[in-house]
Amino acid sequence: MTAPPPLARRLGLFDAIVIGVGSMVGAGVFASFAPASAVAGAGLLIGLAVAAVVAFCNATSSAQLAAQYPTSGGTYVYGRERLGQWPGFVAGWSFVIGKTASSAAMALVFAAYVAPAGYTELVAILAITALTTVNYFGITRTALLTKVLVLAVLAVLVTAVTLGATGSSSPAAEGLGSFTADGWYGILQSAGFLFFAFAGYARIATLGEEVVQPERTIPRAIVSALGIALLVYAVVALSLLSVLGPELLASSSAPLVDLVSTAGHSWAAPLVRFGAAAAALGALLALIAGIGRTSLAMARHRDLPSYLTAVHARYSVPHRAEITVAAVVCVLILVVDLRDAIGFSSFGVLLYYLVANLSAYNQDSQHRRYPRALQIVGSIGCVILLATLPATSIAVGIVVVALGVGYRLVQVRRPD
Repeated sequence: MTAPPPLARRLGLFDAIVIGVGSMVGAGVFASFAPASAVAGAGLLIGLAVAAVVAFCNATSSAQLAAQYPTSGGTYVYGRERLGQWPGFVAGWSFVIGKTASSAAMALVFAAYVAPAGYTELVAILAITALTTVNYFGITRTALLTKVLVLAVLAVLVTAVTLGATGSSSPAAEGLGSFTADGWYGILQSAGFLFFAFAGYARIATLGEEVVQPERTIPRAIVSALGIALLVYAVVALSLLSVLGPELLASSSAPLVDLVSTAGHSWAAPLVRFGAAAAALGALLALIAGIGRTSLAMARHRDLPSYLTAVHARYSVPHRAEITVAAVVCVLILVVDLRDAIGFSSFGVLLYYLVANLSAYNQDSQHRRYPRALQIVGSIGCVILLATLPATSIAVGIVVVALGVGYRLVQVRRPD
């Protein structure tokens, strides 16, 4: 049997940074602050700092590993190479299931802002279909559309924050009180929710087989994208807390819309809704691309069905993997809840990065770019944030991971 062809290297540094920023900003700004405020109040600012530290440690581990293994699959490949087949499988499976749930959530966020009443699920499914089609016709089209969406989202965020700073505030925002009033458990739980917002840089690593000069480009793109996203989150979080206050923020289904409305600029609400829709599309576009390529890598090693190994002869994309992912996401759209999806996604992604940190710790000195202390801090941080996620997210995550392990046990015992 002829080996499937490799993917083409077409992405430069700017392309990779934009894909990472688009993944993070789209997921975090419009989805994570409300649940984080619900468990930590103003302490979400501390939670954001904790999440950023853990994310930075994970990002440096991913960058170091991607420079040595510039191929599709991200931590699935790194775990297999550095720790063995089973840790690699757990990482890959955790990524696929967590990000598939995230895709459904992002499609629903998009539909919630643009769909007429009663048509949310239909519009979400149409969005998945449209973006899968964009990905099908090549990764350069994915990068181009992501650039347009990122620029639109950043423009909307700058407008919203500026209007919030020049308008009035909710009475509940007067005096935020102690940042630790809800306790450190709540702060750590908020960090788990907010970590969901930083997970986009994983998409850069999973696209490693399509990046030009990956040994230099991927590490620089990961760290740059993370820094840009952190700056955006910090500014938006301060603005939301200053104008809305922790209680109103916690109960809001559209925090940035409430931000401009409370500040006395209701005319800007449609613009913010447009920005939210564009952000969700940007995150969704990168999610579909990343899941498809991790599925491709897993299928190449028989950890997923070999049907998914196909690469399109003309467009050089894993078209069967992406179509399969899209079909699963469309089914999940009918049953997924946004807040539960964030918790479940965080469970999968934190497990994924735990394997990444352990893999980077195991690299030899020739390929080491960052001190081992960062990998130790990252590993401990992943375990702590995992343990503080909502009980439902932990329970569902354990069950779904166990199902994947059961599938692989059957596969490895089958004769070739």
